[in-house]
Amino acid sequence: MLPIKPHLWFDQEAKKAAEFYASFMPDSVVNYSNHFSMSGGECEFVEFTIAGQSFLGISAGHKLGINPSISFMINFDPSRDPEAAQHIDEVWSKLVENGKVLMPLDSYPFSERYGWVADKYGVSWQLILTNPAGEEKPVIVPSLLFTEPVVGKADEAIDFYTSVFKDSKRGITAPRPEDMGSDKAGTLMFADFYIDQTWLAAMDSAHSHGFSFNDAVSLLITCETQEEVDYYWSALSADGAPGQCGWLKDKYGVSWQVASTVMFDAFRNGSPEQIARITQVFMTMKKVDIAALQRAYNGD
Repeated sequence: MLPIKPHLWFDQEAKKAAEFYASFMPDSVVNYSNHFSMSGGECEFVEFTIAGQSFLGISAGHKLGINPSISFMINFDPSRDPEAAQHIDEVWSKLVENGKVLMPLDSYPFSERYGWVADKYGVSWQLILTNPAGEEKPVIVPSLLFTEPVVGKADEAIDFYTSVFKDSKRGITAPRPEDMGSDKAGTLMFADFYIDQTWLAAMDSAHSHGFSFNDAVSLLITCETQEEVDYYWSALSADGAPGQCGWLKDKYGVSWQVASTVMFDAFRNGSPEQIARITQVFMTMKKVDIAALQRAYNGD
C-alpha cells in the first residue's frame, strides 16, 4: 500500500488551485494533470505535492462544497527551519488573500503563532508554529473535526482507524480536563495518529458550525492488490455507506476512496483511448475490481 492521499473535489479550476498550492511551500510541485469524460461533461484530474504531502484534485462540477471538517495543518518547526516564524506569516498572507479567516493568526495558549483560514478555493488550513519537543511530524497533517452529529466521537474514531490499518499507532492525545462551554470534559481538544504511512489529526467541537464531513474532501487509499481493496472496502464501510466508484462513507461520516494503482497509472501514463476505456469501466463499479480495470487498460 501507498500513503493516504487527500482528494479535493473542486467545482472547477483543480489545476489552477494545484498550481497555487505548489507555489508557496518548498518541496511542492504539480506532478501531472489529465482529462477524462464523465456523465455531465469533461473532468480535469491533477496530482500535486505540497511540502512533501501528495494530494489529488478533480474538477467535476456538482458543487459539493469544500468545508473545514477536514483541514490541513501546516507545521512550521523552528528546529527544522530557523525562519519558521517569518515563513508562517508569508504563507498566511498568500492563503488569506480572497479567503476567509476562521481563527486569526495570533498567539494562543497552545502556540505562540497559530491561525486557521479557508483559502479562495474553500480549502481550510491551520498554520501553527510548533513546539519542536517530541516526535517529529510531517509539515502537513490532515485534520478531522468531529462536529454534530458525531461530536465526542473523535477518540473512538481514532481507535477504529488504528484497528483497521495494520501499520498504525496513536500519538498525542489531549482530552479536555473539564467542560469548556458546549465542549464536554473528556472530548478531544487535539489528538494525532498514524495509519498507512500517514499522520492524521482529530478534534471534537460541539459548537454550531453548520458543516460536517462530506465527499468534497476524502481520504484516498491506493491499493496494489484486490485483497487490499476487499479488506479496506469491507472494514471502512462497516456500519457506514458504500458508494460508487470506490467511494464510501465510514460510520462517522468520513469519506474514503478505496482505489487501485492501475487507475492512476492510466491517468499518468495512458493514452486518451486507454483513459477513456478505463474510466468507462470504472464508472460502472461500486467496489473496485482491479482485474476489470487492467483488462480495460490493456484493451482486452
